[in-house]
Amino acid sequence: MKKFLQIVKTYSGMVLGIAAGSVIMAVGMNLFLIPSRLAAGGVSGLAVILFYLFKIPTSLIILGLNIPIFIAAWWLLGPDKVGNSLLGSLVFPLAIELTAPYLPVLTYDPLLASVYGGIVMGLGLGLVFRCQGSTGGTDLLALILSRITGFTVGQGLLGADLVVVGLAVFTLGAEAAMYAALSLFISTRVIDFIQEGLGPAKLALIVTTRAEEINRRLLEDLERGVTRMTGRGGYTGAEREILLCVVSRPQVARLKALVRDLDPKAFVIIGSAKAVHGEGFRKLSSLD
Repeated sequence: MKKFLQIVKTYSGMVLGIAAGSVIMAVGMNLFLIPSRLAAGGVSGLAVILFYLFKIPTSLIILGLNIPIFIAAWWLLGPDKVGNSLLGSLVFPLAIELTAPYLPVLTYDPLLASVYGGIVMGLGLGLVFRCQGSTGGTDLLALILSRITGFTVGQGLLGADLVVVGLAVFTLGAEAAMYAALSLFISTRVIDFIQEGLGPAKLALIVTTRAEEINRRLLEDLERGVTRMTGRGGYTGAEREILLCVVSRPQVARLKALVRDLDPKAFVIIGSAKAVHGEGFRKLSSLD
Protein backbone atom coordinates (compact mmCIF):
# COMPACT_ATOMS: atom_id res chain seq x y z
CA MET A 1 0.00 0.00 0.00
CA LYS A 2 2.84 2.36 0.88
CA LYS A 3 4.50 1.71 -2.48
CA PHE A 4 1.20 2.30 -4.28
CA LEU A 5 0.72 5.64 -2.54
CA GLN A 6 4.28 6.62 -3.45
CA ILE A 7 3.60 5.82 -7.11
CA VAL A 8 0.38 7.85 -7.04
CA LYS A 9 2.20 10.77 -5.41
CA THR A 10 5.01 10.64 -7.97
CA TYR A 11 2.75 10.52 -11.01
CA SER A 12 0.32 13.12 -9.68
CA GLY A 13 3.29 15.44 -9.16
CA MET A 14 4.45 14.82 -12.72
CA VAL A 15 0.99 15.50 -14.12
CA LEU A 16 0.61 18.73 -12.13
CA GLY A 17 4.10 19.86 -13.13
CA ILE A 18 3.52 19.23 -16.84
CA ALA A 19 0.14 20.98 -16.69
CA ALA A 20 1.56 23.96 -14.76
CA GLY A 21 4.51 24.29 -17.15
CA SER A 22 2.17 24.18 -20.15
CA VAL A 23 0.01 26.93 -18.65
CA ILE A 24 3.08 29.09 -17.96
CA MET A 25 4.10 28.70 -21.61
CA ALA A 26 0.60 29.68 -22.73
CA VAL A 27 0.80 32.82 -20.57
CA GLY A 28 4.13 33.69 -22.18
CA MET A 29 2.61 33.27 -25.62
CA ASN A 30 -0.37 35.53 -24.88
CA LEU A 31 1.53 38.18 -22.92
CA PHE A 32 4.57 38.57 -25.14
CA LEU A 33 5.13 36.41 -28.21
CA ILE A 34 1.80 36.60 -30.04
CA PRO A 35 1.20 40.39 -29.60
CA SER A 36 4.77 41.17 -30.71
CA ARG A 37 4.73 38.76 -33.69
CA LEU A 38 7.61 36.70 -32.33
CA ALA A 39 7.92 33.27 -33.97
CA ALA A 40 10.50 31.89 -31.53
CA GLY A 41 10.94 28.46 -33.05
CA GLY A 42 8.97 25.26 -32.78
CA VAL A 43 5.32 24.59 -33.50
CA SER A 44 4.30 27.59 -31.37
CA GLY A 45 6.49 29.83 -33.54
CA LEU A 46 4.95 28.41 -36.71
CA ALA A 47 1.52 29.03 -35.17
CA VAL A 48 2.39 32.73 -34.70
CA ILE A 49 3.38 32.97 -38.38
CA LEU A 50 0.19 31.30 -39.59
CA PHE A 51 -1.93 33.41 -37.22
CA TYR A 52 -0.68 36.65 -38.78
CA LEU A 53 -0.95 35.26 -42.31
CA PHE A 54 -4.41 33.69 -42.11
CA LYS A 55 -5.91 34.87 -38.77
CA ILE A 56 -6.35 31.31 -37.54
CA PRO A 57 -6.16 31.10 -33.71
CA THR A 58 -2.76 29.91 -32.56
CA SER A 59 -4.32 27.32 -30.24
CA LEU A 60 -6.05 25.61 -33.16
CA ILE A 61 -2.88 25.67 -35.25
CA ILE A 62 -0.78 24.14 -32.47
CA LEU A 63 -3.36 21.44 -31.82
CA GLY A 64 -3.81 20.78 -35.54
CA LEU A 65 -0.06 20.45 -36.15
CA ASN A 66 0.49 18.31 -33.06
CA ILE A 67 -2.10 15.70 -34.01
CA PRO A 68 -0.34 14.32 -37.13
CA ILE A 69 3.08 14.60 -35.43
CA PHE A 70 1.76 12.69 -32.42
CA ILE A 71 0.20 9.97 -34.60
CA ALA A 72 3.43 9.59 -36.59
CA ALA A 73 5.47 9.41 -33.38
CA TRP A 74 3.11 6.84 -31.89
CA TRP A 75 3.44 4.68 -35.00
CA LEU A 76 7.20 5.10 -35.54
CA LEU A 77 8.46 5.34 -31.96
CA GLY A 78 5.86 3.45 -29.96
CA PRO A 79 3.47 4.57 -27.19
CA ASP A 80 6.16 4.36 -24.49
CA LYS A 81 8.11 7.16 -26.20
CA VAL A 82 5.24 9.60 -26.65
CA GLY A 83 2.96 8.93 -23.68
CA ASN A 84 4.41 11.74 -21.58
CA SER A 85 3.88 14.18 -24.46
CA LEU A 86 0.12 13.72 -24.66
CA LEU A 87 -0.80 15.83 -21.62
CA GLY A 88 1.37 18.80 -22.57
CA SER A 89 0.24 18.60 -26.21
CA LEU A 90 -3.38 19.06 -25.09
CA VAL A 91 -3.00 21.45 -22.14
CA PHE A 92 -0.70 23.94 -23.94
CA PRO A 93 -3.09 24.94 -26.78
CA LEU A 94 -6.11 24.75 -24.48
CA ALA A 95 -4.43 27.10 -21.98
CA ILE A 96 -3.58 29.56 -24.79
CA GLU A 97 -7.25 29.71 -25.71
CA LEU A 98 -8.56 29.97 -22.14
CA THR A 99 -6.08 32.57 -20.84
CA ALA A 100 -6.11 34.88 -23.87
CA PRO A 101 -9.23 36.90 -22.90
CA TYR A 102 -7.88 37.65 -19.40
CA LEU A 103 -4.30 38.68 -20.13
CA PRO A 104 -3.37 42.24 -21.10
CA VAL A 105 -0.57 43.17 -23.48
CA LEU A 106 2.18 44.26 -21.10
CA THR A 107 4.48 45.82 -23.69
CA TYR A 108 4.66 46.68 -27.36
CA ASP A 109 8.44 46.99 -27.23
CA PRO A 110 9.76 44.00 -29.22
CA LEU A 111 13.02 43.87 -27.24
CA LEU A 112 11.22 43.64 -23.89
CA ALA A 113 8.76 41.14 -25.34
CA SER A 114 11.55 38.92 -26.69
CA VAL A 115 13.48 38.97 -23.40
CA TYR A 116 10.57 38.40 -21.04
CA GLY A 117 8.77 36.10 -23.46
CA GLY A 118 11.89 33.95 -23.65
CA ILE A 119 12.17 33.87 -19.86
CA VAL A 120 8.54 32.85 -19.32
CA MET A 121 8.59 30.25 -22.11
CA GLY A 122 11.85 28.83 -20.75
CA LEU A 123 10.42 28.59 -17.25
CA GLY A 124 7.37 26.73 -18.51
CA LEU A 125 9.18 24.33 -20.80
CA GLY A 126 11.90 23.74 -18.21
CA LEU A 127 9.25 22.71 -15.70
CA VAL A 128 7.66 20.37 -18.25
CA PHE A 129 11.05 18.77 -18.95
CA ARG A 130 11.75 18.36 -15.23
CA CYS A 131 8.51 16.45 -14.90
CA GLN A 132 9.60 14.11 -17.71
CA GLY A 133 7.11 15.47 -20.23
CA SER A 134 6.99 17.63 -23.33
CA THR A 135 4.47 19.71 -25.25
CA GLY A 136 4.80 17.62 -28.40
CA GLY A 137 5.55 19.60 -31.54
CA THR A 138 9.21 19.77 -32.50
CA ASP A 139 10.22 17.62 -29.50
CA LEU A 140 8.46 14.64 -31.08
CA LEU A 141 9.42 15.72 -34.60
CA ALA A 142 13.08 15.69 -33.58
CA LEU A 143 12.70 12.12 -32.25
CA ILE A 144 11.09 11.07 -35.54
CA LEU A 145 13.86 12.69 -37.59
CA SER A 146 16.44 11.02 -35.39
CA ARG A 147 14.88 7.61 -36.05
CA ILE A 148 14.55 8.18 -39.84
CA THR A 149 17.68 10.17 -40.71
CA GLY A 150 20.16 9.30 -37.98
CA PHE A 151 20.48 12.92 -36.82
CA THR A 152 20.66 13.46 -33.07
CA VAL A 153 17.63 14.82 -31.23
CA GLY A 154 19.52 18.05 -30.55
CA GLN A 155 20.28 18.50 -34.24
CA GLY A 156 16.63 17.89 -35.08
CA LEU A 157 15.43 20.48 -32.58
CA LEU A 158 17.94 23.06 -33.80
CA GLY A 159 17.02 22.42 -37.42
CA ALA A 160 13.28 22.77 -36.78
CA ASP A 161 13.78 26.01 -34.85
CA LEU A 162 16.01 27.46 -37.57
CA VAL A 163 13.43 26.62 -40.24
CA VAL A 164 10.69 28.44 -38.29
CA VAL A 165 12.86 31.51 -37.65
CA GLY A 166 13.85 31.48 -41.34
CA LEU A 167 10.18 31.45 -42.35
CA ALA A 168 9.59 34.40 -40.04
CA VAL A 169 12.13 36.44 -42.04
CA PHE A 170 9.98 36.16 -45.18
CA THR A 171 6.56 36.44 -43.54
CA LEU A 172 6.90 38.75 -40.53
CA GLY A 173 10.04 40.68 -41.50
CA ALA A 174 13.74 40.42 -40.72
CA GLU A 175 13.52 42.54 -37.57
CA ALA A 176 10.75 40.40 -36.05
CA ALA A 177 12.74 37.27 -36.91
CA MET A 178 15.85 38.63 -35.19
CA TYR A 179 13.88 39.40 -32.03
CA ALA A 180 12.36 35.90 -32.24
CA ALA A 181 15.85 34.37 -32.46
CA LEU A 182 16.83 36.36 -29.36
CA SER A 183 13.77 35.08 -27.50
CA LEU A 184 14.59 31.51 -28.55
CA PHE A 185 18.14 31.87 -27.27
CA ILE A 186 16.97 33.24 -23.92
CA SER A 187 14.38 30.49 -23.47
CA THR A 188 16.97 27.76 -24.06
CA ARG A 189 19.28 29.35 -21.48
CA VAL A 190 16.44 29.45 -18.94
CA ILE A 191 15.60 25.80 -19.67
CA ASP A 192 19.25 24.95 -19.00
CA PHE A 193 19.07 26.78 -15.68
CA ILE A 194 15.86 25.01 -14.66
CA GLN A 195 17.44 21.68 -15.55
CA GLU A 196 20.30 22.22 -13.07
CA GLY A 197 23.08 23.46 -15.25
CA LEU A 198 24.13 25.57 -18.18
CA GLY A 199 25.69 22.89 -20.38
CA PRO A 200 23.92 21.36 -23.43
CA ALA A 201 24.45 17.87 -21.95
CA LYS A 202 24.71 16.45 -18.45
CA LEU A 203 27.37 14.12 -17.08
CA ALA A 204 26.17 11.72 -14.38
CA LEU A 205 28.37 9.70 -12.02
CA ILE A 206 26.42 7.09 -10.04
CA VAL A 207 28.01 5.20 -7.14
CA THR A 208 25.73 2.28 -6.35
CA THR A 209 25.43 -1.28 -5.09
CA ARG A 210 22.87 -2.08 -7.80
CA ALA A 211 24.95 -1.25 -10.83
CA GLU A 212 23.66 -4.07 -13.04
CA GLU A 213 20.00 -3.05 -12.75
CA ILE A 214 20.68 0.67 -13.15
CA ASN A 215 22.99 -0.02 -16.09
CA ARG A 216 20.28 -2.03 -17.85
CA ARG A 217 17.62 0.64 -17.28
CA LEU A 218 19.87 3.42 -18.55
CA LEU A 219 20.51 1.43 -21.72
CA GLU A 220 16.88 0.43 -22.26
CA ASP A 221 14.88 3.41 -20.96
CA LEU A 222 17.15 6.33 -21.84
CA GLU A 223 19.01 4.66 -24.70
CA ARG A 224 22.29 6.10 -23.46
CA GLY A 225 25.66 4.39 -23.25
CA VAL A 226 27.15 3.64 -19.84
CA THR A 227 30.74 3.21 -18.72
CA ARG A 228 31.23 0.96 -15.68
CA MET A 229 34.15 1.49 -13.32
CA THR A 230 35.18 0.19 -9.91
CA GLY A 231 35.98 2.56 -7.05
CA ARG A 232 37.03 2.17 -3.42
CA GLY A 233 35.75 4.32 -0.56
CA GLY A 234 38.47 6.45 0.99
CA TYR A 235 37.03 6.02 4.50
CA THR A 236 35.41 2.59 4.46
CA GLY A 237 37.66 0.90 1.93
CA ALA A 238 34.56 -0.78 0.47
CA GLU A 239 34.41 -1.36 -3.28
CA ARG A 240 31.55 0.12 -5.27
CA GLU A 241 30.75 0.22 -8.96
CA ILE A 242 30.63 3.66 -10.55
CA LEU A 243 28.46 4.26 -13.63
CA LEU A 244 29.31 7.13 -15.95
CA CYS A 245 26.58 8.29 -18.32
CA VAL A 246 26.04 11.40 -20.44
CA VAL A 247 22.41 12.36 -21.07
CA SER A 248 20.58 15.17 -22.85
CA ARG A 249 19.01 18.03 -20.93
CA PRO A 250 15.40 16.69 -20.88
CA GLN A 251 16.59 13.28 -19.63
CA VAL A 252 18.05 14.52 -16.33
CA ALA A 253 14.80 14.16 -14.39
CA ARG A 254 14.22 10.66 -15.78
CA LEU A 255 17.74 9.58 -14.82
CA LYS A 256 17.31 10.79 -11.24
CA ALA A 257 13.90 9.13 -10.93
CA LEU A 258 15.28 5.87 -12.31
CA VAL A 259 18.20 5.78 -9.85
CA ARG A 260 15.96 6.80 -6.93
CA ASP A 261 13.54 3.94 -7.65
CA LEU A 262 16.28 1.29 -7.90
CA ASP A 263 18.75 2.47 -5.25
CA PRO A 264 17.62 5.34 -2.99
CA LYS A 265 21.01 5.22 -1.22
CA ALA A 266 23.02 5.72 -4.42
CA PHE A 267 25.48 8.63 -4.54
CA VAL A 268 24.76 10.65 -7.68
CA ILE A 269 26.76 13.53 -9.13
CA ILE A 270 25.28 15.46 -12.07
CA GLY A 271 27.33 18.16 -13.75
CA SER A 272 27.44 20.06 -17.02
CA ALA A 273 29.27 18.56 -19.97
CA LYS A 274 30.29 21.53 -22.09
CA ALA A 275 31.48 19.52 -25.09
CA VAL A 276 30.26 15.99 -25.79
CA HIS A 277 31.21 14.14 -28.97
CA GLY A 278 30.25 10.67 -30.10
CA GLU A 279 27.21 8.48 -30.66
CA GLY A 280 23.98 10.24 -29.66
CA PHE A 281 25.72 13.64 -29.63
CA ARG A 282 27.71 15.78 -32.06
CA LYS A 283 30.40 13.96 -34.01
CA LEU A 284 34.00 14.97 -33.48
CA SER A 285 35.27 17.07 -36.38
CA SER A 286 38.44 18.86 -37.36
CA LEU A 287 36.89 22.14 -36.20
CA ASP A 288 36.57 20.98 -32.57
